[in-house]
Amino acid sequence: MTRIFDFLFSFFGLLFLWPILVILYIIGLFDTGSPIFVQERVGRHKKPFKLIKFRTMYVNTKSVATHLSNQASVTKFGSFLRKSKLDELPQLINVLTGDMSLVGPRPNLFNQTELIEERDKRGVYNVVPGITGLSQINEIDMSTPVELAIKDAEMIQNLTLSDYFRYIFATVGGKGQGDRIK
Repeated sequence: MTRIFDFLFSFFGLLFLWPILVILYIIGLFDTGSPIFVQERVGRHKKPFKLIKFRTMYVNTKSVATHLSNQASVTKFGSFLRKSKLDELPQLINVLTGDMSLVGPRPNLFNQTELIEERDKRGVYNVVPGITGLSQINEIDMSTPVELAIKDAEMIQNLTLSDYFRYIFATVGGKGQGDRIK
């Protein structure tokens, strides 16, 4: 049932937000010269997929989990994108194609072995990853892999349609800050 909402929301989101996406893309060109960031992430059943975001860090920044990054790696425009959560907008493409859902566990990198192990134990990879979820609105990030995996499993086991909408509205309303940078 949520796949229908994912498809409709991402389709209409991209349809109506394309002018904002274009403006952010153009500003990003001036900021880093390469405004789109594509990174391989762990998807459903641990299948890799290409996550799409607006670039918030300099082009030569090492590809590590956000909580292991340094604030000096983030551009001024990137800082604005992160605070406003606008860097996430291109992920609507991932939702439209079915690689992600609006609600689900945030997709991690393949080099986050402790998190993969903890999520694997709890069946978190049995679902499509998401843009937001219970962990995000409770500000639990990937720097605490056990706590994150437990909260993700709790969300998956108890997710209702009303929770789906509650997590989306909480995120749009500004709750949760995503992974924090040192």
